[in-house]
Amino acid sequence: MPLQKGYLADHPSAVAALAQLRRGAGKEFQQVPDLWGRLDLSPLHHQSAETAPLRERELTWAEDAVHVAVTLWALHQQSRSSAMHRPHTKELPTGLGAAVRQLVPDDERGEPVRKRFVRVGTAATLRELADRLRGLVVLLRGEDIAVDYALLAGQLYAWQQPGGRDAVRRAWGRSFQAYRPRSAADNDNNDNSLDKDAS
Repeated sequence: MPLQKGYLADHPSAVAALAQLRRGAGKEFQQVPDLWGRLDLSPLHHQSAETAPLRERELTWAEDAVHVAVTLWALHQQSRSSAMHRPHTKELPTGLGAAVRQLVPDDERGEPVRKRFVRVGTAATLRELADRLRGLVVLLRGEDIAVDYALLAGQLYAWQQPGGRDAVRRAWGRSFQAYRPRSAADNDNNDNSLDKDAS
């Protein structure tokens, strides 16, 4: 993500863009006209030869999904010296559910965070969803827990489609349930297997 690289390198234009984008967190695309042109949405308008152009409704879904994801990332990245957007991998899961699960201790102290996550899953509108996600992002920022915002944008796009909410909720719930912190034994086993492969 070029904007993240610029911010982490302390480029003034990237720092200013991030500050401007943060103001859009939790708001809808059309509510923040001063952000128009801050996001490069041209790929949504110029499809390749292999794909059909997006219809008006799909284009609106895509614009809204990108807007919500990027403004949430800008809020998350604020005052952080490490990247808060990190691509999801099996080894380092950064899907929304896995990220939130890292906030939840194994005892009852984690119940308020779990309830917030459940509220995200019950949002009825994109505006409500964006607002509830904003609250989770503030918690994740406080613990320096990264999220895959490209994955989140794709999920927000799917969430707006007919039948998409259930699929996205399932993905978030599965990610939350499946996440397990890496133990010292896992790290040792991975280090040993790497040593064996290298010999």
